[in-house]
Amino acid sequence: MFDVNEIRKDFPMIVNRHDLVYFDNAATTYKPQRVIDAVTGFYTGYTSNVERGDYETAVRADRAYDHTREVIAKMIGCDPLEVCFTANVTASLNQIAYGLSRCWLKEGDVILTTKAEHASNLLPWFRLEKECGVKVEYVPVDRQGVCHIEDFRNAMHKEVKVVAMAMVTNVLGSLQPVKEICEIAHANGALAVIDGAQAVPHRPVNVRELDIDFLGFSSHKMCGPDGVGVLYGKKKLLADMAPSFLGGGMNARYSSDGSVILKDAPLRFEAGTPNIEGVIGLGAAAEYLMEIGLDNILAYETELRTYTAEKLKKLDNIEFYNPDNHSGPLTFNGKGVFAQDAAGYLGSRKICVRSGNHCAKILHEVIGTDQTIRASLYFYNTKEEADRFIEAAAGISLENAVSIFF
Repeated sequence: MFDVNEIRKDFPMIVNRHDLVYFDNAATTYKPQRVIDAVTGFYTGYTSNVERGDYETAVRADRAYDHTREVIAKMIGCDPLEVCFTANVTASLNQIAYGLSRCWLKEGDVILTTKAEHASNLLPWFRLEKECGVKVEYVPVDRQGVCHIEDFRNAMHKEVKVVAMAMVTNVLGSLQPVKEICEIAHANGALAVIDGAQAVPHRPVNVRELDIDFLGFSSHKMCGPDGVGVLYGKKKLLADMAPSFLGGGMNARYSSDGSVILKDAPLRFEAGTPNIEGVIGLGAAAEYLMEIGLDNILAYETELRTYTAEKLKKLDNIEFYNPDNHSGPLTFNGKGVFAQDAAGYLGSRKICVRSGNHCAKILHEVIGTDQTIRASLYFYNTKEEADRFIEAAAGISLENAVSIFF
């Protein structure tokens, strides 16, 4: 049974800072004690490098590091050899774009995406426009960022070789029909690259059932340490893809004539010493989420978001941009108040939210503003916290926002 009050006891930040309402989970999440213990356990019990040593602590580190690969594979439904560790979802998506530019894409090919994407799923493709002569095109989305399948179908054509889209968008929480998108993309000879940063922490995601070609996500958005990401790719695609970084650990042999033999995936994409303690912590985080149950997390978060959204809709001083979406952040502005000033006022009331463009700098072409406040929930948040948030949001006004500076 899902008991949020028991779950909250697992998080030192909640125990130590119960005065805060932390609604900035789309940016980064709190860490449970078991993740902290996994990281410190590596530092205090078996610190060493991985894939390099033949002594007892090195072997232990190897096993803990490789165990995380198995845990992530179980979580997303793939082979462990299809799980590559990176620095974050940004690194994962950049690696995918770079790799595909060397083995899949050619001048004139089209990358199909949306204007609701995070910078990490746009800027790498923008760079390929300049460097490789590919073209970025956009599928229409509605005012809440949702891509409707008929619009996607109509946007597909024979020049589209990659579809790059977030499963859940980071500002509006738009849940895209990924399974149908993958089916249509494959029927037209295109690959599907999915940004899973706002999906994997909050709901079951099975890459085989969805037939995703590439998926990226970040540890710090799913109760794990910062500085770790995951790149999933189908084995046959990873085998053909060039790594963006070269160095120790990812090559089998090289010679003075410049010839290099690379290791197979996933090691070919993990050059240099990785964030070992972070990867081990990610494994602990993924196990923790699976023990709670991603289905349980999704159901609870959906209920909590609906509860909060219904109350936010009733505030006359608020412009609410995504009231009908059932997942992701609640995105809004105080009427007549600059987003950062309003967020500062909420911060003075111990409500932690994010303001700005949230790294989605062309979304304004969809919603008509480039500055919003984003309140993002997670499974350890409560209805009592939602009530505190609503009470504070009801007080957003130009006068109150200015008053915190004087």
